[in-house]
Amino acid sequence: MRVLGIETSCDETAAAIVERDEAGGGAIRSNVVLSQIGDHAPYGGVVPEIAARAHVEVLDGLITRALDEAGMTLDEVDAVAATAGPGLIGGLIVGLMTGKAIAMAARKPFYAINHLEGHALTPRLTDGIAFPYLLLLVSGGHTQMVLVKGLGDYERLGTTIDDALGEAFDKTAKMLGLPYPGGPQVEIAARSGNPERFALPRPMKGESRLDFSFSGLKTAVRQLASSLQPLSQQDINDICAAFQSAVADTLDDRVSRSLARFRSQFPQISEPCLVVAGGVAANAVLRDGLQLLCARNGFRFIAPPMALCTDNAAMIAWAAAERAHAQIATDSLDIAPRSRWPLDQHSVPLIGTGRRGAKA
Repeated sequence: MRVLGIETSCDETAAAIVERDEAGGGAIRSNVVLSQIGDHAPYGGVVPEIAARAHVEVLDGLITRALDEAGMTLDEVDAVAATAGPGLIGGLIVGLMTGKAIAMAARKPFYAINHLEGHALTPRLTDGIAFPYLLLLVSGGHTQMVLVKGLGDYERLGTTIDDALGEAFDKTAKMLGLPYPGGPQVEIAARSGNPERFALPRPMKGESRLDFSFSGLKTAVRQLASSLQPLSQQDINDICAAFQSAVADTLDDRVSRSLARFRSQFPQISEPCLVVAGGVAANAVLRDGLQLLCARNGFRFIAPPMALCTDNAAMIAWAAAERAHAQIATDSLDIAPRSRWPLDQHSVPLIGTGRRGAKA
């Protein structure tokens, strides 16, 4: 099964060709990603209109490049898949309409993929793990602990009740005058900082519920930075180190409770797995902390390669290949993009809902 995948949900334009064999093995034939960081950096964040226009300008060329790098023609592709949500609606429209047009013109089956499901299934492509397993999804738009029971069967164990972790990193960077994107800049500054100089809160630490909260930590950083004005470079470094340390401690507490719950629910699994995905998973300090946590609790730690932690089209193509193998029906070309599309359709929204549906 060879699938052409398309991803345009935020500020990366991506196209990929992925194979899945009958035994469940996967291979990435090509994976092309074009970042828009340079387009959005002057504004300190992603501008939806700019993102959508940038997708329009480059997507056709990236698809051609993905086919060329895979050494394939469109005739040799078995199906087409595109992200249908969640994400920025303008970008979703670009990728989804392109995928539909290719599927219709080439007479190929079409799959509209939930971007979060792509992340959830990536470890089956990279590591071939079996269901069930735990997924910690940490990005600029999402912070969730998900129990991946099977294909299309997901249970949200915990989610943020306010800010996503990636958002907290970016806003902390902005308050400290660091360039966009903020997450990597905070990590770099923290390397030269003293994490013990400032005491910052560990939100929800010790609570039995499995949810996350980062708004209070972000506010504490703002108040601390205001009290130290004007900030020296060492002040900035120390604040970043303290912030990163607080995040690491918070994740250790929150995730450890999810590990314990998984153990109690699936005692028969001898080597349970924790998968970490999303852009924040690229933070080396957080990855190392979670790896140690897994070692203490007898879990196998899995973090996909950096290129597959952030937004990419290989995960979208793989999700479609999994659905095709399971003989799940293809999607109609009438399907519409969804800016909000929870992975767990049954959990009660904690952040809120509106005309676009539940946010988390």
